[in-house]
Amino acid sequence: MDILVSILAIVAGIIGIAGSILPGLPGTPVSWIGLLILYIWGNGTNAAGEQLPARTLIVWGVVVAIVSVIDYVVPMWFTKVTGGSRYAERGAMAGLIIGIFLTPVGMILGSFLGAFLAELYYNRQGVAQAMKAAIGSFLGFITGTGLKTIVAVLILWKIIVFAF
Repeated sequence: MDILVSILAIVAGIIGIAGSILPGLPGTPVSWIGLLILYIWGNGTNAAGEQLPARTLIVWGVVVAIVSVIDYVVPMWFTKVTGGSRYAERGAMAGLIIGIFLTPVGMILGSFLGAFLAELYYNRQGVAQAMKAAIGSFLGFITGTGLKTIVAVLILWKIIVFAF
């Protein structure tokens, strides 16, 4: 039973990492659920008998909540700082979704091109302004995704430490 719980927790951690990169999947919350699985069904101890403190579970839960909020705020903030509109944000998301089918490079380029084309088409302020907004939207997306991925990887590391 302990092996099954450990495998389930690790799978949740891996899905959390994938969800940090792919839109539509909740990344860091799924990783945190992996920790929760270990705490509840794994009795909070690893093979060496070390206890997973409830404080660790709470701290990571707070970190996950903060990162989730930041992930929504940062792209909008970067886009607004660079003079972009909500169209750039929506274009970045549409480009990202289309880019999923074209490897991670397609996701990155899709996000950038989607923001650029949407800003250019809907706001009609010129190529320079659309490029500036696209760069802002892209930097916001990369920052949020990077932050989520780092947190998900750290949670997976904690899961592995306490799973075995």
